This record gives sequence, C-alpha cells and structure tokens, in this order.
Amino acid sequence: MRLLLAEDEKELSKALTAILVHNNYSVDAVYNGREALEYINCENYDGVILDIMMPEIDGITVLKNIREKGNSVPVIMLTAKSEIDDRVLGLDCGADDYLTKPFAMKELLARIRAMTRRQDEITNSVLKFSNISLNRATFELYSDTGSFRLANKEFQMLEMLMTNPRHLISTERFMEKIWGYDS
Repeated sequence: MRLLLAEDEKELSKALTAILVHNNYSVDAVYNGREALEYINCENYDGVILDIMMPEIDGITVLKNIREKGNSVPVIMLTAKSEIDDRVLGLDCGADDYLTKPFAMKELLARIRAMTRRQDEITNSVLKFSNISLNRATFELYSDTGSFRLANKEFQMLEMLMTNPRHLISTERFMEKIWGYDS
C-alpha cells in the first residue's frame, strides 16, 4: 500500500513516516503543497494524507486541484484546523476523511485501513493468477503448498505483477511504483 504524506512539520512527518513504514505502508513524504501536487500527478498512490496549512499551496487547494482533474485517490485531511466549518469545507472539497491534530496514532491507522478497505471494495481484494492467490488485505500469498505472509516490498512487487498479467513492465515503472519517484 503506497501513501503520500504531505505535512510541513518535518519532525511530525518523520515520526508518521516511521510508524507507517513499520505498519507495512510505503510512504513518500513531502513538505509543501506544490510538491504534493507534483507527486500526486506523477505517481499512483493508494491514499494521500494531506495537511491543510502548508507553504506554497494549501491542502484545500491541492485537494480541489486533484479532484478537478478527476483523480479519485482517497484523501485524509490531517490538520490543526478543527472548527466545524473547516471540517465541512475539507469534506465538501472531496476529502474522504478529516482528522484533527492532536490525534491518536491508532486512530489514524484505523482511518487509513478504513479508507483502503473502501478502495478494496472498488477493486478486488484477492488477486488470482493460475494456482496462486494474493490477499491485498492481509498481505498473504496462497498456493497449493500453503500460505505465506509477505513483507511490504515483496507484496507490492507481486501485486504489480498479478495486476498486469502477461504484460511487460518496464524497470522504470517498477522502480517508481514500488520504491518511489526519487529512487
């Protein structure tokens, strides 16, 4: 599962990235709205965590921009703006969820799981190819000989191969999808 984290507080961003990686997410972190837009427009993300008050371009403008372009990537707004009007604005502009700071990390992880579950309902949560199955929710690979829980990168590589059966995937596309644009 690949996430973009757009948070201008660098210490918070580093802490969130470490926790998300520990929970089997691949994370690209950016620190302003301009970078967030560039990454969203150039990459395929399973979800975006977006701060509202960022330098250069604010999070609401980023959200409006990606929705106007037809990008339906799930977005969680993560912000210190906690007034009802702020939450309503974020949700009305196309956010899938809105979480105010300070927050419990368990709650953010639960909201990410909920967001990705909704995404899994749109796409099949179990991929099958020949005699193997890959469960996207549990990171498990099943075959006639048993089941195996895959590490994050292993899972992402196999998922990419199984969603593109019998297609040649370029090294560049593989590297960008699995390891990120900066790899």
